[in-house]
Amino acid sequence: MHHIEQVQKDDEMITLADARRIIAAAEQKAQEIGQPMNIAVVDQGGNLVAHVRMDNAWIGSVDISIKKAWTARAFDISTKDLAENSQSGDQFFGIHVSNDCRVMIFAGGIPLKRGGQVVGAVGVSGGMGKQDHAVAEAGAEAF
Repeated sequence: MHHIEQVQKDDEMITLADARRIIAAAEQKAQEIGQPMNIAVVDQGGNLVAHVRMDNAWIGSVDISIKKAWTARAFDISTKDLAENSQSGDQFFGIHVSNDCRVMIFAGGIPLKRGGQVVGAVGVSGGMGKQDHAVAEAGAEAF
């Protein structure tokens, strides 16, 4: 009998330690700008690895942050860029109602890459789009 090879190598996966490091950096940025956030990290399959809801962050943004991370991984594009291409008349118009309305088309979701390959994503929700994107960028940079 042959042994089944490990499907994912460690360098291709988002570990809990990775997710905690990403979230810590994002939290720090959120504190700097004075905006409590929901921060989510998903793996290569779009599955949630970790989520934090900072004190006083909107409860409605828990779901949004997770879906932003999923969207960034599902399409391997930042949700900010997807939003720009999904306005009326653009190529991805209507995409937000696909996947049972799971697709988020506003800033705050960023794919996480290792060796040029997308291995997960971070999603942030709780402020203005520019704030969400800045906090997500801080998390992605820590990866």
